[in-house]
Amino acid sequence: MSAHLDQIRDQQRETWDRFSAGWKRWDRLVLAWLAPFGAAMIRQAAIRDGAQVLDVAAGTGEPGLTVAASIPNGRVTVTDLSERMLEVATENAKHRGLSNFETRACDAGALPFSDRTFDAVLCRFGFMFFPDVAAAAREMVRVARPGAHVCAAVWGAPDKNSWATTIMATIARHVEMPKPPAGAPGLFRCAPAGMMAAVFADAGLRDVREEEVTTTMAHDTPEDYWTFMTEIAAPVVAGLAQVDATTHERIRNEVLDLARQSIRAGKVELRSTATLVVGTR
Repeated sequence: MSAHLDQIRDQQRETWDRFSAGWKRWDRLVLAWLAPFGAAMIRQAAIRDGAQVLDVAAGTGEPGLTVAASIPNGRVTVTDLSERMLEVATENAKHRGLSNFETRACDAGALPFSDRTFDAVLCRFGFMFFPDVAAAAREMVRVARPGAHVCAAVWGAPDKNSWATTIMATIARHVEMPKPPAGAPGLFRCAPAGMMAAVFADAGLRDVREEEVTTTMAHDTPEDYWTFMTEIAAPVVAGLAQVDATTHERIRNEVLDLARQSIRAGKVELRSTATLVVGTR
């Protein structure tokens, strides 16, 4: 791996370690919000009891935890760059009484598993941040057994994800943010139509198909949305760090106003859309 990719990987590890406390605090909300994506992935992966399942870049443990609960005679291994995120995953497994669940800190581009080890490989919202998307896909294919499904979810286009753009677009109106180089890790890096299907096909998967899944992020109040995003989203924190107190307060007020416009039945509801891609080894 080049020094540049090493640097990206190390930055990602440091970022996720730093934000692990925020993810732990908001874990219940995140679990409910992202559950429909995980459920769709599990369905696409056709996981059966007794299977050996790998969940790559699983952070605090999902959808691997849900899979482990559904296959008492199988086993789930979840990986992440951040050991602190995996500590939260281990706590979650203990709280749910799961003994068929283990964690492994590693780089998705260099998985520490033998060829043809797993009956299914999952990766929910990890590909956007990998230093080398193609290398990670090849690794997932390598560790999958013949006939196994490899399934990933990536965020769709910005205009279908107001949960992120409500605050990010507001910050961008006030902060001169440097434009990242093409292909740099980021939330919408894998959003272009057909991109992940091509990556999966190039990695050697067959019968590759995509599916769009949409759900809603819900908060009790606009203030809850603001606090959530400023505690779990590194780009938000980075943008706000560049402004003075007056501009910070102006951004906050604008975001709260926008969030109020999204209140439905007493809750702030923000669209969240992902592309699921699945292929067969």
